[in-house]
Amino acid sequence: MTDKKLRIESRLAQIGSIHEPVTGSVNYPIYQATAFRHPRLGQSTGFDYARTKSPTRSVLEQAAAELESGDAGFACSSGMAALQTVFTLFSSGDHLIVSLDLYGGTYRLLERILSRYGITASYVDTNDLDALEASRRPETKAVVIETPTNPLMMVTDISAVCTWGKKHGLLTIVDNTLLSPYFQRPLELGADIVVHSATKYLGGHNDVLAGLIVTKGAKLSEEVGFLHNSIGAVLSPTDSYQLMKGMKTLALRMERHQSNALALASYLREHPQVAEVFYPGLPDHPGHDIQNRQSSGNTGIFSFKVTDARYVEPILRSLELIAFAESLGGVESLMTYPAIQTHADIPAEIREAVGVDDRLLRFSVGIEHPDDLIADLAQALEAARLEVEGGQSR
Repeated sequence: MTDKKLRIESRLAQIGSIHEPVTGSVNYPIYQATAFRHPRLGQSTGFDYARTKSPTRSVLEQAAAELESGDAGFACSSGMAALQTVFTLFSSGDHLIVSLDLYGGTYRLLERILSRYGITASYVDTNDLDALEASRRPETKAVVIETPTNPLMMVTDISAVCTWGKKHGLLTIVDNTLLSPYFQRPLELGADIVVHSATKYLGGHNDVLAGLIVTKGAKLSEEVGFLHNSIGAVLSPTDSYQLMKGMKTLALRMERHQSNALALASYLREHPQVAEVFYPGLPDHPGHDIQNRQSSGNTGIFSFKVTDARYVEPILRSLELIAFAESLGGVESLMTYPAIQTHADIPAEIREAVGVDDRLLRFSVGIEHPDDLIADLAQALEAARLEVEGGQSR
C-alpha cells in the first residue's frame, strides 16, 4: 500500500519509519553530520553540506510536503525563521495584504524589520473581499492569511481569497499553525504557500523550536529552496528527529485538543465573570460555517474576555493545573495574556481596535481531563471574584 492510499492518521504514525534490513530500525536515525563524502569528482550521494540538505531533515521535509499536499517542504529553526524565509521572496517597494488580527511576532517582523527594506503591509479583514480589493495596489504581491487568527479566532474563507488572489496574480500565503494539516490543508484550497510554527501543534510537547514551509509548484518551490539554503535558518538533525517524533501522535492529540477546547469554551461562555468567548467550534461564532466547510475539525486554542480587567491578575496567579506561560499547542494547558505578552509589539490603539484589550485571555487547552481543567478555571475565577469584590485586587 502506497502512502497516497493511506489515511492521514497512518501517514503521521509512519513518519520516518524505514525498512532497513541490516538493523531493522523502525525510526529514521539522527545523522549528526555537516559534511558528506563525494564518491568521485562530479558525483554526489545527494548530500553535500548539511545547510543545503541533511538526511534527517529531508525525511521531515518530505513528510511535511506530503501531509500538506505540497510539492516541497522546508524545515526552519523556528516559525519566525520560516516566515522570514518566505517574506524574502519580496523586494523593496513590494506591498502585502495581511490578516487584521495578527500574531504579534509577525506584525513585529513586518513593521520593524521588513519595513527597513521597503516592504509595506496593509492589515485588513481577509474575509472581506471588498476590503481586499480596496487595499490592493499595483505593487501588491501577496495576501498573507492567518485562519483562525491568533488570538481572536477570526476565520477566513481560504478558497475565496485564493480565487481572488489568482485573478490578480498574487501569491496566497497561509499560516496553518492553529489547525495543522490534520484538520486543514490550505494548498488543497488553492493557496501557494503554507507556513507553520511547528513548535506548536506539530511538535506538541513544548520541547522543540521549529518552523515549516510547504510550497506548491516547481518554480516557487525552487525559489524558496534557494532562499532556505542561502539564509541558512535550517532545522538541526536532532530537532528534526524530535519534531517527527511529536508529529507521529498529531492525530490523537488534535482530536483531544478540540474536544477539550469545546468543553472549556462552552463552560466559560455560561460563566457570569466571562463576557465573550472566541472559538470557531461554537455554533454562534461568526466563522463557524466557513470553518466547518474548509476544515475537518477545530483547534485547541481559544480566547475569552472577562467582565472586569481587575480579574486578570488574580486569575493568572490562582491557576494551579493550567500554567501561565507564553506558547500554545502543547499537551500541557497554558494561559496567556496577549496584551502584554504575545501582542505587546502591536501598538495599543491597533490592538484595542481589533479587540485585543486588557480583558482578553488566551487559553491553549491541553490534553488533560476536561473536568480537571474546568475545576481549575472555576477556582481561579472564584478566587479573582472574591479578591476584587473584597477590594484587595493588586
